[in-house]
Amino acid sequence: MKIRLDSIIAIIIGSAIMGFGINAFNIPNHLAEGGITGISILIKLLVPAVDQGIVFFVLNIPLFFLGWKILGRTSFFYTILGTVSLSVFLSVFDGVLPLPMKDRLLASLYAGVAVGVGLGIIFRYGGTTGGVDIIARLLQKYMGISMGRTLFFGDILVIGASLVYLNLESAMYTLVVVFIAARVIDFFQDGAYAGKAMTIISNEADNIATQLLDLGRGVTLFAGKGAYSGDEKKVIYVVVSRNEVMRFKTIVQEIDPHAFVIVNDVHEVLGEGFTLDENKKPLHD
Repeated sequence: MKIRLDSIIAIIIGSAIMGFGINAFNIPNHLAEGGITGISILIKLLVPAVDQGIVFFVLNIPLFFLGWKILGRTSFFYTILGTVSLSVFLSVFDGVLPLPMKDRLLASLYAGVAVGVGLGIIFRYGGTTGGVDIIARLLQKYMGISMGRTLFFGDILVIGASLVYLNLESAMYTLVVVFIAARVIDFFQDGAYAGKAMTIISNEADNIATQLLDLGRGVTLFAGKGAYSGDEKKVIYVVVSRNEVMRFKTIVQEIDPHAFVIVNDVHEVLGEGFTLDENKKPLHD
């Protein structure tokens, strides 16, 4: 896999968003984080004069060796880029625009969104910010566990340890931060091209498929058989955008009111009509 310029730019932007969010929302509102970032925040809260960016980078050095052995060359480069970029922006934004808030729940939401958007962009383009992110990427790669979930449980461990310094209220608000961040990360990981998958079982499958094809979506027909009746049936499978679901359901119901229709969430769609045009070229938003 080649190193891409757009990935480099995106990882730097994501690091900037995360670095700004931590300095603007987490630290002035005494909200920790999980993983290595959380540890560096706690050290910053304990010793305000310390440079959090340097602390964050130093804490990540041992994990670089794990990344070097397990991650590929490109992934390791993106990990170094993400870690160094975040370290720099943690230092650059230190004290620049602190936003202390009376409503700590609102502060927690802002902090969670900022961290989630930043990390989501970094992950989306193949990078990490070191620390638990490396472990999360490995678990996603080899075990299929979502990165947001791994980070959330890793964060709980660090937050539990943070009770040594934070009071219980701050720790609970920090849980809100990491939960929101995990959900936002998974949103970015799921992909911008989300949609709905429709499975349709009908005696009028051929007619329905023809109508759906006329709307510009690819349709796949599977051979099926009713377990109870023993009747041979065709099963239609089609993936549509979210705003097309009602139109497609209406067409199916008009042709066969007795059709059996299943609609499932699709977290990411790649291919013609979603990420590629009819000439197999990438679509640009």
